[in-house]
Amino acid sequence: MVIVLVSFVALAKIFCSMYVNLIRAFDTLQKLGSFMEMLFGGRYVLLLMSLFSIYCGLIYNEFFSVPFHIFGGSAYKCRDATCSDAHSAGLIKFRDPYPFGVDPSWRGSRSELPFLNSLKMKMSILLGVTQMNLGIILSYFNAHFFRNSLDIRYQFVPQMIFLNSLFGYLSLLIIIKWCTGSQADLYHVMIYMFLSPTDDLGDNQLFWGQRPLQIVLLLLALVAVPWMLFPKPFILKKLHYERFQGRNYGMLISSEFHPDAEPDSAREHHEEFNFSEVFVHQMIHSIEFVLGAVSNTASYLRLWALSLAHSELSTVFYEKVLLLAWRYDNIVIRLIGLAVFAFATAFILLMMETLSAFLHALRLHWVEFQNKFYHGDGYKFKPFSFASITDDDD
Repeated sequence: MVIVLVSFVALAKIFCSMYVNLIRAFDTLQKLGSFMEMLFGGRYVLLLMSLFSIYCGLIYNEFFSVPFHIFGGSAYKCRDATCSDAHSAGLIKFRDPYPFGVDPSWRGSRSELPFLNSLKMKMSILLGVTQMNLGIILSYFNAHFFRNSLDIRYQFVPQMIFLNSLFGYLSLLIIIKWCTGSQADLYHVMIYMFLSPTDDLGDNQLFWGQRPLQIVLLLLALVAVPWMLFPKPFILKKLHYERFQGRNYGMLISSEFHPDAEPDSAREHHEEFNFSEVFVHQMIHSIEFVLGAVSNTASYLRLWALSLAHSELSTVFYEKVLLLAWRYDNIVIRLIGLAVFAFATAFILLMMETLSAFLHALRLHWVEFQNKFYHGDGYKFKPFSFASITDDDD
């Protein structure tokens, strides 16, 4: 087995060197066809995906679904001297937590799936809430750039309050539960925060003052909804009316000094303010954000599903293909098992799983992230390009 792992490390180094050389030779290889042009056009994206996959391997302390104690010994041990980590009834903690990432001893234990499922699900929520907050913050910079103070006061502020009063609070509970080791049921806490906010939390209380804080956060979330919906349309109507009255007043004064001057209604076409259209648009935007705050947060759980599927596929290929073939004392069967394992790893895990993860991540960026700040109101999207700047100068 050590020889196999060393061989995989050598192959990984060879592939890395080949990939770097391909990046350098892009100018000479970009005429190989449309597929190769697309592949080489995304070479830096693939490089970043490779680096982050290595980082995820370090987080889970795994290499080809094999756990490694990279950062020292485990913090857990068997309950008795005769058990093994893979078939034990449970592990007991006997020293400080593992210094980095997931403790490798969780792998193979009976509590592996409940532990990793809970960890990955909570990590997905934390990443999702962080990215959605970043999208709302970008909407502030958009409003600041266009000097639109109404969007700052009546969209950015209530959106930040609503999202963080509910799901920001959930993220805080997750972090507190991790730090304190509490056994509180966060599902129960969030559900009864709406159904029975004044009831005693009992064993689900994570910190002092949690119940009054939940009531305040719930009231803030309820206030944020009409804050997003009502003020902006009425303020726009008032500003439009004042602007229109001021222009009429100026034209009446000028017509007194210039009898030949035409009244404003005849000289200048005035665009009528459609209050119902503006109000319906704002109502749709508010409802979309409120419902999207729930659905978008749940959509980030696809990260949990992808990680779980990738981990289980890796385990199946390693245990049911490579190790199964290695049990036979036959060089032909071992070579066939190694070939099948290499093929499955390269084409299923590295190609199909990479494409699946890329598409899911692209969807999260396009829908859950960009709908917080990007509108595309009639302007064609033009990506930044030095070539287009040169063409404009010419």
